Amino acid sequence: MKTLTKYCLFFLVLTISSPPSDASKVYVVYMGSSRGKSASYHTASHVELLNSVIGREEKIPRPLIYSYRNAFSGFAAHLSETEAAAIAKKPGVVSVFPDPVFELHTTRSWDFLQVGVSEDVYHSSSSESSSSGADTIIGILDTGIWPESPSFADKDMPPVPSRWKGVCMTAKDFSASNCNKKLIGARYYNEESKVTAWTTDQTPRDSIGHGSHTSSTAAGVAVPAASYHGLATGTAKGGSPTSRLAIYRVCTSEGCKGSAILAAFEDAITDGVDLLSLSLGASPYFRPDFDSDPIAIGAFHAVENGIVVVCSAGNSGPAPGTVVNTAPWILTVGATTIDRDFESDLILGEESNAVIKGEAINFSKLDKSPIYPLIYGESAPANTSTKDDARNCNPYALDGEKVKGKIVLCEHSDRGYSKTQKLLGVKGIGGVGLVLIDDPEIHVAAVYGNFPMTVISSSDASSIFSYLNSSKNPVATILPTVTVNNYKPAPLVAYFSSRGASTQTRNIIKPDIAAPGVSILAAFIPTNDSSLVSAGETPSMFNLLSGTSMACPHVTGVAASIKSQNPTWSPSAIRSAIMTTATETNNEGSTIHTDAGSPATPYDYGSGEVNPSKAYRPGLVYEVTMEDYYLFLCNYGYSSDTIKKISGKQTGYNCPSDSSKDSISNLNYPSIAVSKFNGTERTVKRRVTNVGIGDEETTYTVNILSPAELKVAISPSTLQFRAGTKTLSYEVSFSSSSGTPNHDMFGSLTWTNGKYTVRTPFAVSNN
Repeated sequence: MKTLTKYCLFFLVLTISSPPSDASKVYVVYMGSSRGKSASYHTASHVELLNSVIGREEKIPRPLIYSYRNAFSGFAAHLSETEAAAIAKKPGVVSVFPDPVFELHTTRSWDFLQVGVSEDVYHSSSSESSSSGADTIIGILDTGIWPESPSFADKDMPPVPSRWKGVCMTAKDFSASNCNKKLIGARYYNEESKVTAWTTDQTPRDSIGHGSHTSSTAAGVAVPAASYHGLATGTAKGGSPTSRLAIYRVCTSEGCKGSAILAAFEDAITDGVDLLSLSLGASPYFRPDFDSDPIAIGAFHAVENGIVVVCSAGNSGPAPGTVVNTAPWILTVGATTIDRDFESDLILGEESNAVIKGEAINFSKLDKSPIYPLIYGESAPANTSTKDDARNCNPYALDGEKVKGKIVLCEHSDRGYSKTQKLLGVKGIGGVGLVLIDDPEIHVAAVYGNFPMTVISSSDASSIFSYLNSSKNPVATILPTVTVNNYKPAPLVAYFSSRGASTQTRNIIKPDIAAPGVSILAAFIPTNDSSLVSAGETPSMFNLLSGTSMACPHVTGVAASIKSQNPTWSPSAIRSAIMTTATETNNEGSTIHTDAGSPATPYDYGSGEVNPSKAYRPGLVYEVTMEDYYLFLCNYGYSSDTIKKISGKQTGYNCPSDSSKDSISNLNYPSIAVSKFNGTERTVKRRVTNVGIGDEETTYTVNILSPAELKVAISPSTLQFRAGTKTLSYEVSFSSSSGTPNHDMFGSLTWTNGKYTVRTPFAVSNN
């Protein structure tokens, strides 16, 4: 006990000391489960482990930036590469890795998701007055929150649940009174700023807007007549408006530190949240493995404690294999469009009399008559630029004398510069408007403020080129944006949404689900950016943003509502309910497509578009236990010793001798993936639990949808549940007489008892 006390006191001294000059990197040391030992024990052991590799000649004590000791064990500290390597060899250490910096994956959406849902079904499942809903606590790991937003008001909310153990951290711009019965907790993380200049943000307040936006999408209260400067007018609300919010600010304008993410996970678990929502992640091109990914590590221990973890899939689409946050204990969300369009049309001169549909959010002050000269960027190159640069309106590529006073038509095939950079370039040399040709992003309306700019398709551009070639004095104008509701077809999978197949887990389909993530109206910080609003106009308390960041909290809100109605359900049961009830059809009654026009596959949107009304009553669920996850880690390739550390099992843990990545297909997931398929029969096992209300005795039959070249057999083909039997198993066999397929094959199996429909998609690949 004396030794522990000595080290704990030493730790307090360490936190205010400076790092040594030769330790330029922060490393995270992960030591697995913290079960069976006290927090003080772990703190002391962390200090002792750190001291064991520090040279005796060091005069200044080495600081621990974070000590993780409650939900799991580990720490973050400044280490040299040599010291990190030495610690990695110490007993009890799972992994040591440089502290990564993750990126943010940057209303009518809820009305769209409820289309076709009868009022009695919706309100009986998700009543906004539900007292049980008010006991559900959503933790948001993001950029903080703007507490004054009307989305976070606590009018008529009951007292904060007594089980809540969190805090409301104060700062120079954030007081305890900023928390209330809706916003019940707020923390910020920048311990490193005490010993480095990495950041100066010492507040839970959101200075970026991303965290406020995601928080209100998940659980904002209903705010009537919300809009973005008159666009998208309607009632803004979250998916679970009666849920509480706990904010963990882990991101700044410099990114999201992995060490801070882990600290937030630990606090959230200890505080008592029910769900965690993270609209952030690693780059798909520098993706860490599960034992060195702070999100995967933190989520594992959160799920271990019964917490649902929802994460965004990333914004690196439509390239295949770009999905991130692919650990099977995470609910991974891709992005889709909704039935709302933001149209800013280009009007050509009278001799053409053409109206070209554009997609953008701008508040153009141009005359509505086509009186402004129109020029193609390629026709106005600067002396030092190429025609290709001028054609793309790249910065410094255009001749200001030729562009001044004109609307410029350009392409966006060169993506080395953003559309905003091209806007600023044209505006800076006197252009009065910009039209960009951009097929991939045509369905995503970006905000361009007061500058007249719009985006058109290449097919529509052909008529503009004809007009330019046939007219001696081509003129045009760009109209301000108007909101178009009931747009069809919707949803479409957004071009930016990261796609599978997962390069980490080919035998698990990721993403899991898709949700609205394009031009979502939600709370924001009241900025005073004059480029976005007219002089003297009040900044909007709402904003329209796009990204899987926006899709993620939609699913979090649905999960929170399910949790409020089924408080004893496990994270895997809630995930299953969301996945097996998803829809594959759009508002025209046909299959959902990508924005490029191809039919969407499970690699694009997982099980489909989230369907809130059906997710409350799934009928059957696929449960995954922690033992199942340990087996997954075995099959993935981790050793028995490593899994023993991660799980905290004090007795020996032995992976099965036949562990292999092929066996991952048997994880009891709500979707099925089989890789390295060569036509020979492969059998996958699943088990389902009956959660149907009033259906203790019921029979489910199966329907198989499969490509012709793939043979799929289910055994048994009928599941008969009795009063004393809640869980039943079945097997799925895949085979092909044509041998190894030359493409990925997709299909589904659907169980139904006439009342509930439980759909499980599958993907079979040869690699």
